[in-house]
Amino acid sequence: MRPADCTLAQAFMAAHHPAAACVFVAGSRRRGEATPHSDLDLVVIYPHLPAAWRESLIFEGQPVEAFVHDPQTLRYFFEAVDRPGGVPSLIRMVAEGLPLPGPSPLSESLQQLACEILAAGPPLWTSAEREAARYAVSDSLDDLRSPRSRAEQLASASRLYGQLATYYLRSQGHWDAHGKGIPRQLQALNPKAAAAFEAAFEALFAQGELAPLLALCETWLAPDGGLLFDGFRREAPPDWRQLPDS
Repeated sequence: MRPADCTLAQAFMAAHHPAAACVFVAGSRRRGEATPHSDLDLVVIYPHLPAAWRESLIFEGQPVEAFVHDPQTLRYFFEAVDRPGGVPSLIRMVAEGLPLPGPSPLSESLQQLACEILAAGPPLWTSAEREAARYAVSDSLDDLRSPRSRAEQLASASRLYGQLATYYLRSQGHWDAHGKGIPRQLQALNPKAAAAFEAAFEALFAQGELAPLLALCETWLAPDGGLLFDGFRREAPPDWRQLPDS
């Protein structure tokens, strides 16, 4: 992490959150991977708040995103939002973040909690969730076989990008990722799989060639029975009904 980013974080805290107990500097600036347009990501911890919030500000000409919590709201987001959803965004920010002004009993306890949840992994998929993910990949792939236009092909491929990554990661019990975090998560877990994923989508986006992506989908879904359409059924909860007004 660059000293300038540490200085910026401390100045931001002094200006906007002087009563905070601690802050974690996270994201690409923490990892030393920032681009000229990268935000300074901060997880700000107060002793107690009425409610958590997220704010985006320009501070000293730099974009800053602050995720503001107290220990109880942070634990809620860890255990009731991030972990069930399978994407450990806030959990990872705290686990890998740099505490400022330095380590404290509070920051160490929160980082320990985040690391324990990361190590435990997301909840295992149920058979219904696994089938639904297989179906989603299969359905998007069908839309790519005979697209009505290049625009529709790109739209379907964009949807499939996240669906296929989610299936590969969650079906093996790994944490999921969103957007630009997908290639990083795949690379960390399996560089060979990450390279195949990138090459397959590059062939489709750049040349309009579907065959590599079709082969990849078939290979990754094969352990669960391959592509799924025939016989798929997903029931709505019985209470999903609106009675007519009396």
